[in-house]
Amino acid sequence: MDMIKSCTSIRLGAIYRKEGTTFQVWAPEALSLKLALYECAGEYNEQGFVTDHEGGTLYSMDRNDEGVWSVVVNGDLHGTYYMYRIESTNGVVSYAVDPYATAVSANGCRGAVVDLAKSNPPGWEQDMRPKLLKPTDSVLYELHVRDFSIHSDSGMKYRGKYKAFTESGLRDSEGNAIGLDHLVELGVTHVHLLPIFDFRTVNELDGYETGSLNREYNWGYDPQNYNVPEGSYSTDPMDPIVRIRELKEMILALHARGIRVVMDVVYNHTYTVDDGPFERLAPGYFYRKDVNGNLSNGSGVGNELATEKPMVRKYIKDSLRYWAEEYHIDGFRFDLMALIDRTTMKEIVSELRREVDSSLLFYGEPWTGGMSPLVDQTVKESQKGQGFAVFNDHFRHAIKGDNDGRGRGFATGEPWYEAAIVEGIMGSIHDFALDASETVNYVTVHDNLNLWDKILVACGMDGQAGLLSLLDGKLVSGSDVWQAVAASKPYAGIPESKVMSAEPIRRSLLANGIVLLAQGIPLLHAGDELLRTKYGDHNSYRSGDAINAIRWSNKQRFRSIFDYYKGLIALRKAHPAFRMTNREEIEANMEVLRSSDRMVAYRLTNDATQDDWGHIVVIFNGNEHEMVLDLPPTPYRYNIVVDDCRAGTETIRVLDQGAVTVPGLSIMVLREDPTHMKEELTKIVIDYERQDQAYDGWNVWVWGTGVQDGSVPFSLTDSGTGRAVFYAASGTKRVGCIVRLNDWEDREGEHDWYIDISPDEREVRCSLKSVSDHEFPKEQRDVAS
Repeated sequence: MDMIKSCTSIRLGAIYRKEGTTFQVWAPEALSLKLALYECAGEYNEQGFVTDHEGGTLYSMDRNDEGVWSVVVNGDLHGTYYMYRIESTNGVVSYAVDPYATAVSANGCRGAVVDLAKSNPPGWEQDMRPKLLKPTDSVLYELHVRDFSIHSDSGMKYRGKYKAFTESGLRDSEGNAIGLDHLVELGVTHVHLLPIFDFRTVNELDGYETGSLNREYNWGYDPQNYNVPEGSYSTDPMDPIVRIRELKEMILALHARGIRVVMDVVYNHTYTVDDGPFERLAPGYFYRKDVNGNLSNGSGVGNELATEKPMVRKYIKDSLRYWAEEYHIDGFRFDLMALIDRTTMKEIVSELRREVDSSLLFYGEPWTGGMSPLVDQTVKESQKGQGFAVFNDHFRHAIKGDNDGRGRGFATGEPWYEAAIVEGIMGSIHDFALDASETVNYVTVHDNLNLWDKILVACGMDGQAGLLSLLDGKLVSGSDVWQAVAASKPYAGIPESKVMSAEPIRRSLLANGIVLLAQGIPLLHAGDELLRTKYGDHNSYRSGDAINAIRWSNKQRFRSIFDYYKGLIALRKAHPAFRMTNREEIEANMEVLRSSDRMVAYRLTNDATQDDWGHIVVIFNGNEHEMVLDLPPTPYRYNIVVDDCRAGTETIRVLDQGAVTVPGLSIMVLREDPTHMKEELTKIVIDYERQDQAYDGWNVWVWGTGVQDGSVPFSLTDSGTGRAVFYAASGTKRVGCIVRLNDWEDREGEHDWYIDISPDEREVRCSLKSVSDHEFPKEQRDVAS
């Protein structure tokens, strides 16, 4: 079957028209196939499943040479349920949901025929993707649908549902925007949604009979029906069209507010095999095998899809195209992308960008969950020049250290990571990326300890905070999770009035500040801007709302942290110097000023980016104490726009000095202001006398001025001596100088010379006399070797 290629262009699934529906399915080894139509969803058992599919109206299907079975049923079938009845060569009869189903009954037990036009909310035809010029313009925000609104303090009507994202104008008791308005205020460009396709591990009917909230929880990395929205996030999972309409309403609402939607997709494995979406129709075809013929386990959950096979590749491409076209999805994040072969990934990106929308965003995890027999894996470096990005775990580790332990990185207190931070800030163009658009920069996501909890653990504060020990959503001690959460104190030791002074807060802002100001595509985990905690749970995939729900009450408590994030995002979006794409731009416009002693500083210029700010200096201080950095010399003053308490595009204070003091565990961003000269400069005059009167070509090479370093020529005075005049910035204590001929053809003396400047001194004069042995007289004022 691997050689089958002609059927990869055939449209599969239930193709609805009012006058009749065409059903086409690929089942190459079936002895016979019949379509079963039903008027209802069937009888559900206590576990929420329909196990008896007898009693449907059967239609025989015809098989072509490639194993595609088809039948046309006349009449309007909108609202009809269907299954495929398969008779195998050994006489076994089974039923299967159409893998190409676009609508299903509750818990995905039966496929449903729907007129998708009836699922379109008002304004859907006019929906436009928010503008995106290039991938590095993105600011991604990873979010679980239920987490966003399920907590009681959200005040939302549709808690845990798609429709919660349509609720605007929500405010807490202090007037802070929450929900959709919060996302808009924060300034993110994309909401990256954890799986929203139909997954197996939540009973959509839990609480349905009583009208209460569904109590079950899962991240959703358990695919069941790939082309159908998850029903537990809808207001009525029993009605197949409701989940479709409400997801579209959610996307429409986000688009209307300028936010794109990225869908987390899982084309590397299915939840089960035997009763999964493929095995009954194409036994043995869709899954990868090891050398012994057993299912391979590169996913870590028991199976992996054989993406390199033509019909599997077709399925994935068809599915992604469907989501992009029917739901206006703006991008895709690929779970365990290394389990997808390179050819498939390249075709996905090139075809969807060419045929659907050129601005679609693609990125994924360039690793597996275990050993895989796939040779052609989509790992780091395989993305080079292919138009998609990968998660940058090198940068992640340099910033925070390990994922779940006490290992530290630059922001959590470890020295020697400066070079790795610089590499990440440059978009990893000297590591694995061809361009900065190929790296997704992040510190934490849904996996592992979230940022706040990681910092507490790395700093040894987890005991004081009362972080919990959970396994598969349950406390190891067996106690009640809600009670344990209530007793936990994740913000112990954080002062109420001066939250920005707290060490863990400063470390958290430093960590994500590095991400937001680095070249590449930044990604934030939802709630980082609210100091979200998961109470120490490093794998909360089924831990429920007590652990996972976003606490909107944190916004008022930590408003200054939110404002800092908001300011950094606004700064990034306002200035293209932070959003360069190709390596030539970055290498030409980024200058590393310091990379040592737990401090990283660099300057961005506007030569290629045409940023209206000209020169921008960014400083990260990973020390617990303040550090002084000599700034690039300029006659213009610097405006500080980010310090340890505030961030944004507006000037916090101005700086006339040539050096700046950066507080411990903080970020500073300064911009050169060409409209204002530095004030309170110190004038330095050097009179130079030569016995031969030959002053042509002689100049003073100066440094440490804070104004303009380099060559200063001598001009002749009325008395026939040479004079050089230059200026030092306010606060400068010493400048260095060398008297030289042209470009180092000769020099006066063998040592560098220094001029000391007293506080508040506005003019310093020095007289230097050339002598045959090129040594300056020792009695000269303010000159020291």
